[in-house]
Amino acid sequence: MADVGDGGVAWLGIDLGTQSVRVLVVTGDGTVLGGGSAPLTGRREGVRHEQDPGEWWEAVCTASRSALAGLPGVRIGGLAVCGTSGTVLLTDGAGRPVSPALMYDDGRAGQEAARVRAAGLSVQDTWALPKALWLIETYGRGQTYGRGQTYEQGQTYAPGRITHQPDLIVARLTGEVPPADSSHALKTGYDLEGKAWPYTVTAELGLPDGLLPDVVPPGTRLGEVCPTSAEATGIPAGTPVIAGMTDGCAAQIASGALRHGAWNSVLGTTLVLKGASSTPVRDPTGVVYNHRAPDGTWLPGGASSVGAGVLTAAFGRADPEAMDRRAAAFEPSGVVAYPLVSPGERFPFLAPDATALLLGEPAGDADLWAGLLQGVAFTERLCLDYLHHLGAPLDGPLTFTGGAARSTYWNQLRADILGRPARVPEQTEPALGMAVLAAYGTETPRHLHVADVAERMVRTRTVLEPRPGRTAAFAEPYARLIDELTARGWLPAPVAAHARARLDRDTAGS
Repeated sequence: MADVGDGGVAWLGIDLGTQSVRVLVVTGDGTVLGGGSAPLTGRREGVRHEQDPGEWWEAVCTASRSALAGLPGVRIGGLAVCGTSGTVLLTDGAGRPVSPALMYDDGRAGQEAARVRAAGLSVQDTWALPKALWLIETYGRGQTYGRGQTYEQGQTYAPGRITHQPDLIVARLTGEVPPADSSHALKTGYDLEGKAWPYTVTAELGLPDGLLPDVVPPGTRLGEVCPTSAEATGIPAGTPVIAGMTDGCAAQIASGALRHGAWNSVLGTTLVLKGASSTPVRDPTGVVYNHRAPDGTWLPGGASSVGAGVLTAAFGRADPEAMDRRAAAFEPSGVVAYPLVSPGERFPFLAPDATALLLGEPAGDADLWAGLLQGVAFTERLCLDYLHHLGAPLDGPLTFTGGAARSTYWNQLRADILGRPARVPEQTEPALGMAVLAAYGTETPRHLHVADVAERMVRTRTVLEPRPGRTAAFAEPYARLIDELTARGWLPAPVAAHARARLDRDTAGS
């Protein structure tokens, strides 16, 4: 694999996040040559969360031009795009938006989700398939929506297809409506084992013929950057465009956690755990689901509604480093928190009616900050306990990525509560994972695994060891949280019993 010293080749990763688009230019040995970002805005009202998909393309253009500025001697070998899992919109036959984009946590499709489950598919309320049904019902007739788009009221527009977030950007890059990648298609009901849509079920649900896209594995070449998009983005015309994966899978690739038993914990606004397994991890409740890696191995995991977003909501513009220093005096905190960012929980249990909870009264802001940090780490531990309950392999290395991995204090606290070592890479961004996937999809012999490419391009910044005695110090508040979650009817009793039985152990699968 060439790096910039062997011909000036690099790969470009594009991450369509919740609050911004991020682009990285990365060489074959993991050197980041350039980066760029551009903000995104959205609309949140209660369970509603949507974005204007027209903003995505504008942000991609801005971020790409910034990332490529000053790199005239570098050839871009390929690119891949990731997006937020479960974000979906409707487009017409030319790939133009005819609806807003319902974001990954939009909760308006609860009734549609119940219909899907009644039809035999295991989905959560925020998954893309029920939201697509909601969109078809709501935007099946002419609407005025989308930057530069005008639709006549009263006139019927049959949407061309259900479209995932990266599909829209790939269409703009290549000038052609692409197939979806199987990673983003998972939450739209695509069967990764059977490699097919469940057409019998979707027909029962009333999905119009032809609304579902063709699907290809991640790492598949989708086309090339067209001249018009090259001018808009600064990405050279003819650059190969490779099918991507969801942001959680992209972060997992960026972590290098791709060998059997390895796990990546992505802590940003919310918490996502992704692991690697030679076989799927079965969960009849649908809390844990399985993506499939480009090389055919399995990536089980789940997404919680707990995360660092609660800190912003509770403390606004507080200095995180200063608050971390003050919080160190409260181990354990005087409060026990289950810090949901938004109502409803998806992992480590399914509870649509769950709300954030706080047991006890904090001694002050620093104690509350400490309680929230610890509450996220308790949730992380409960996720791993649940995975162990399901029989998932957990004996490989654990990696921390996501925006919260910038906090040295929180990283150590999490390692202490989990009772196991953790690695923190130099780069913790999903865009790096997409650069790795672009390299895999363009220049890697098929007998190699994506893990082989990731291990060349992912660099470890530090390795954390749990401090002696600290795991035991947090056992009592963790047990108290388990009891409260069980009493409220959210956490199933067998899962609670399994977690209590592991209080004096680490979370590495013993």
